[in-house]
Amino acid sequence: MKLQQFQELKVWHLRQGQRHPIEKNLWDAVLTVWLLGWVGAPTALLLQAGWAEMACLSVMFLPGGYVGLRRWLHNTHRLRCDWIVALR
Repeated sequence: MKLQQFQELKVWHLRQGQRHPIEKNLWDAVLTVWLLGWVGAPTALLLQAGWAEMACLSVMFLPGGYVGLRRWLHNTHRLRCDWIVALR
């Protein structure tokens, strides 16, 4: 994801957060886990814990993967996602 897309999602969630609290909380959870991956990666590297390194590396791509999954679900009409239009 680009920084501009993060900003657009932040603005959308600030404006629509009360109307869509689950969307806002889910996005906050995704960002929290993503941040944990960035913070935990140096520690995992220092401790040479292979499983922790892989876990931290995998969650570094979580926001982009989450947006990609939601975009796919929206385009296949399986789940309506109101904030997708903010990213186009």
